[in-house]
Amino acid sequence: MYQVVKAIFYTISLFPYRVLYAIADFFYLIIYYVVGYRKRVVRKNLSKAFPEKGEEERKDIERKFYRWLCDYFVETLKLLSVSDETFMKHVRFEGMEVVEQCFAEGQHCAGILGHYGNWEYLSASDIGLKNWGFRAVDGGSKATSLPAVCGLIYHPLRNKIFDRLFLDIRQAMRGICVPKKDILRYLVNYNREGRMTLFGYIADQAPKWENIHLWLDFLNQETPVFTGAERIISKMNNAVFYINVERPKRGQYVFTYKLMTREPSKMEHGELTRRYFELLEENIRRNPVIYLWTHDRWKRTREEFDRRFIEKNGHVIPVEG
Repeated sequence: MYQVVKAIFYTISLFPYRVLYAIADFFYLIIYYVVGYRKRVVRKNLSKAFPEKGEEERKDIERKFYRWLCDYFVETLKLLSVSDETFMKHVRFEGMEVVEQCFAEGQHCAGILGHYGNWEYLSASDIGLKNWGFRAVDGGSKATSLPAVCGLIYHPLRNKIFDRLFLDIRQAMRGICVPKKDILRYLVNYNREGRMTLFGYIADQAPKWENIHLWLDFLNQETPVFTGAERIISKMNNAVFYINVERPKRGQYVFTYKLMTREPSKMEHGELTRRYFELLEENIRRNPVIYLWTHDRWKRTREEFDRRFIEKNGHVIPVEG
């Protein structure tokens, strides 16, 4: 079944971008006007995030969002077969020279981003690197010809077929995908091998109740946030970059690596996560159309959390009785 599904999507990916966008336009009509995919959730999220905007303005954002969402799917499928040359006509990576400087000085890097723009394209970050070989991590006493490792940390999908398909898509551009539960082990192993690493952390998911350790104001809502990325980055003391995303026009993305800090281990708990959400909100407010509004991000409230759970010795546990 997987081979059949992949063969279908691979065949679709062979179409040129202009044909893929025509397909996206057709599916937009179906998904938005016929199926109404998660329209209730999208409207609720936009209403909470932008109470200052009128209903017609929010509906305009809604319609443009669904158009972009269909673009996102065909753009992602295209990764199965696109060449580096064609891909780079649609994507630009900026700020990579700072990443290379960190590598040259023996410091691993982490990029922190949200479900904003086509985040799948970050699996091709190594294309933005001008140099493949860097000094080993032992203070520069020996050189290595091993390439830097670029990749994304992901949460496996429940559907095994689509989980495998998305792995193939993300790794088609040479990026390494690592399940979030395994990333620390991978980072330690790459460090021992003397290979420099740049991994992307998508850190704006809604955490489960037992994983809530921090609440922040995000898009006018008190929002529970993950702190796992911050803990791993601080433990490894990676140079941290916020990945700013712009979409100048349809089919064009600009990913800018903006250095946040080279000493995350010296930051107060929650400070890195707080700054990340501030930067992500700035991105969203500049162009809310390309944020993933279909996730019910505010389904867990502080009031319910305080009623049902307590934090004890760093663990979130249910209230007895």
